[in-house]
Amino acid sequence: MNYQPLPNRYDLMRYNRTGNSGLKLPAISLGLWQNFGTCDIADNYKRILLTAFDSGITHFDLANNYGPPPGSAEEDFGNILHRELKYYRDEIIISTKAGYKMWDGPYGDWGSKKYLTASLDQSLRRMKLDYVDIFYHHRPDPETPLEETMAALNLMVKQGKALYIGISNYKPAEAKKAFRILKELGTPCLIHQPKYSMLERWVEDGLLDLLETEGVGCIPFSPLAQGMLTDKYLNGIPDDSRVKKGLGFLSTKHITQDKIELAGKLNEMAMRRSQSLAQMALAWILKDKRITSVLIGASKPEQVTASVQCLQNLNFTQEELTDIENLLSLRAKM
Repeated sequence: MNYQPLPNRYDLMRYNRTGNSGLKLPAISLGLWQNFGTCDIADNYKRILLTAFDSGITHFDLANNYGPPPGSAEEDFGNILHRELKYYRDEIIISTKAGYKMWDGPYGDWGSKKYLTASLDQSLRRMKLDYVDIFYHHRPDPETPLEETMAALNLMVKQGKALYIGISNYKPAEAKKAFRILKELGTPCLIHQPKYSMLERWVEDGLLDLLETEGVGCIPFSPLAQGMLTDKYLNGIPDDSRVKKGLGFLSTKHITQDKIELAGKLNEMAMRRSQSLAQMALAWILKDKRITSVLIGASKPEQVTASVQCLQNLNFTQEELTDIENLLSLRAKM
């Protein structure tokens, strides 16, 4: 039997305009950074994707090197897209990126026109697509002139291989220069994807203000700090976690006692708000009107459903915000 999405799926989500553009994104987007490679269970990640779409999540975020192994997340996503969601392509926003090492040699990394052009062509083949909705440069290149990198992104749009352009991991000064170049080329930057959570707040030191001034959207990744802002590690490291298995980017050395204690105190606050810690952490980011969407990861379909439920309470009292700030400030001084 063919998959039939829930008819009321768009009533379950809120959609925010991306900067000054005409594009709206769901407040919650699904990132395929982990859990969608060949080392994962195909039926599980298919259910994750379909649960997301049933929940009103229309944006699926990938990169050339997502997996593991690199490229497998795009290939697996493309297979599910064409088997289960082929009639709904125009209801879906698909993004991918290039900027980290993807293949050997001098042309498989960073930000040259050679690399970016080849990478997007490969991504389109893996996903069996004619175009992606958003193509990002994944990180600044300290050696390639920014003019070359931005001109390559502009070329992708002119060729019809991408509808919009974004950047990721750019600091304010780098981002401001990129925005200026792209505007001059006639392809304004749509969105910036920085790392942002209660535990990593560098974007508050100028980047969010810049994005607001420039009319560029913001879609933070790792809003749950790789699981540290969930109840997963409150009582130790679970045996079935990616940390225990040695997969992913979070290791046992990152799960320190002070982080566990902080998560416990934040969890108590979340419970008073009738939310899980993860839901409160997502709501804390989305309370800022400069945020277009947050990128969640998921290893189970139930995590997607739970994340979307954060939208039921995005409001914080001043007392709650002060208490959270005091807890986060205390940890920053440790």
